[in-house]
Amino acid sequence: MENFEFYNPVKILFGKDQLKQLPEQIDKDQKVLLIYGGGSIFKNGVYEQVKSALDGYQVLEFGGIEPNPRYETAMRAVELIKTEKVDFLLAVGGGSVIDATKFIAAAALYEGEDPWHILSRRKEVKAALPFGVVLTLPATGSEMNNGAVVSRVETQEKFAFSSPNTFPQFSVLLPDAAGTLPKRQVANGIVDAYAHVLEQYLTYPVNAPLQDRFAESILQTLVEVAPAVYANPADYDAMSTLMWCATMALNGLIGSGVPDDWATHLIGHELTVLHGLDHGQTLAVVFPGIFRVLKEEKKAKLLKYGARVWGIREGSEEERVEAAINRTEEFFRSLDVKTKLSEYHIPEETIEVIAQRFESRRWTAIGDRGLVTPDVVRKVLATQYK
Repeated sequence: MENFEFYNPVKILFGKDQLKQLPEQIDKDQKVLLIYGGGSIFKNGVYEQVKSALDGYQVLEFGGIEPNPRYETAMRAVELIKTEKVDFLLAVGGGSVIDATKFIAAAALYEGEDPWHILSRRKEVKAALPFGVVLTLPATGSEMNNGAVVSRVETQEKFAFSSPNTFPQFSVLLPDAAGTLPKRQVANGIVDAYAHVLEQYLTYPVNAPLQDRFAESILQTLVEVAPAVYANPADYDAMSTLMWCATMALNGLIGSGVPDDWATHLIGHELTVLHGLDHGQTLAVVFPGIFRVLKEEKKAKLLKYGARVWGIREGSEEERVEAAINRTEEFFRSLDVKTKLSEYHIPEETIEVIAQRFESRRWTAIGDRGLVTPDVVRKVLATQYK
C-alpha cells in the first residue's frame, strides 16, 4: 500500500426533509448567492424548499449553469459576487452546478492575473468563498470532494482543478428530488460513478485489499441497482443507493493508498468540448478502448475485476480479460449508452485532433505509470470505430 493522507471535512445531510436543517448550516448575517442550472429545481420543488428554509436571509440568485459548466458563465457570477459583496455560495443541482460553484468560489478571491490560470496553468487556489451544496442528481461525487471541471467555449478546452480550499462545508443529498430525472441523466450518472471507481481501481496491485474491496463493493452495488433505478428513477430506495454510491466513489476514501489513472477522463473531456457528447457518454466510449489497448499492462486488475465484480473465473487469462471488458460494455449498453465513437457519427479525424492536443500540452505520459501517450490515445480511439 502506498503512503497517503486522507482528509474530508464535508458534512453530509442525507435523505428526506433534510433541507429543514439548512438554516443551521449558514449564518444568518451572510449574504447568500443561490447558484443553479437550467431550471429543474423549479420543477421538482427544491427551489421553493430552499427559499422557504432560507426565509429571512438575504439571498441573491444566479441561474443558467450549463451541463458542462462554462468558464464564461462562471465569470459572470464572479462579477455579481464582487458587486454585491456576497459572503456565501449555495450550489443547488447536480455536479455541473457544484463544479461551477467551486470555480466561482475560487475565482472570486483569486489575486492572480487571470482566473482561467487556475484551470489552464494549475495556479494555486489560496482562498475561496465558503459554500454549501444541495444535491439533486447523483453522478460526479462533487458534493463530497474538492475537485471541479470547467470548460471554456472560446478555446474549446476543458480542464480540472482541485484545492484544499474548495471542499463544500456541507452537502444536503436529496434522493427524492432525483426521482424526477430523465432516464438519460440517470444513465449518465450511473456510468460516471462506475467510471470514477474504475479510474482508482483498475490500475495495478499495490497490496491494498481493503481499498480493492471498497471499490468492488461500489461497482457490484451499481450493477445491482442500475436496472431498478434506470427503469424507475422515482424508486426512492434504488435512487438512495445510487446517490450514496456516487458520493462514495469520489470522496477520497477508495483512492487512499492506491494509484489512480484518470486518462479516460482526460480523453473524454476532449470529446465533450469538441463534439458535445455527455460526460458519461464519453466515458462509456473510452474505457473499453483503454482496457483493450492496455490489457497486458492492466491484466492483474482486470482479472480481479472480472472475477469479483462479474464472477468470471473460467477460461484462459486472455479469455477472462476479454470477457471482463465485454461485460463492462454490456453494462453501459444496458443503460442505452453507446460505446462506439462511430455510433455518434464522430469523424475519425477527431483522433488526430485529440492526440495533437495532448502533444501540445506535453501530456506525453499520463495515467497510471505514464502508460497513456499520444500514440496510445490514437490507438484507444481507433478501437472505438470498429
